[in-house]
Amino acid sequence: MPYLTSEKKAKYYEDFGGNAKNTGSIEAQVAILTEKINHISSHLKGNKKDFSTQRGLMQMVGKRKSLLSYLTKHNLTSYRELIEKLGLRK
Repeated sequence: MPYLTSEKKAKYYEDFGGNAKNTGSIEAQVAILTEKINHISSHLKGNKKDFSTQRGLMQMVGKRKSLLSYLTKHNLTSYRELIEKLGLRK
């Protein structure tokens, strides 16, 4: 069973993007990437030699970083709210 179903994605789009149809919003994309990153990180704790998954994880982290830097440049208040909601920075 997939961990990120279409209902779960729609909820993320609604919570972070405004409505379920707004799939292109930066906030929603970052939220879904964060969910994927957390899932893959827990997988890698048990499977330390799964290097192809580790590479995919690094690509996702890089994509999330670039989306967050874009959001920082264009809408700083939204960036701060998103970080607070997702708990990314300590």
